[in-house]
Amino acid sequence: QVQLVESGGGLVQAGASLRLSCAASGSIFSLNFMGWYRQAPGKQRELVAYFTGGGNTNYADSVKGRFTISKDNAKNTVYLQMNSLKPEDTAVYYCNVVRGIPYLPWGQGTQVTVSS
Repeated sequence: QVQLVESGGGLVQAGASLRLSCAASGSIFSLNFMGWYRQAPGKQRELVAYFTGGGNTNYADSVKGRFTISKDNAKNTVYLQMNSLKPEDTAVYYCNVVRGIPYLPWGQGTQVTVSS
């Protein structure tokens, strides 16, 4: 069974950067199906960045131009580079598939807190 482990979150000030990592283990599947989600307190989980077919990427309007998703197939790891962080980016961040196969078991997520 695939296990997803997110890491790299923290408490930062507005304008700072963080790099999140998502390590996938337990099975072999294409990282091209993966994306990053986030869930803020009292809000629904939202998809913020993902790989589209053909290896391209797509982003929620709220993070476009500030966040970058990337992957290292050799390490079975997906990354999320987050720049110019804003207080509204505060959330628990998760990785999971976005299409093609059912959701994998959700990891514990990584908390990102941005202070103003």
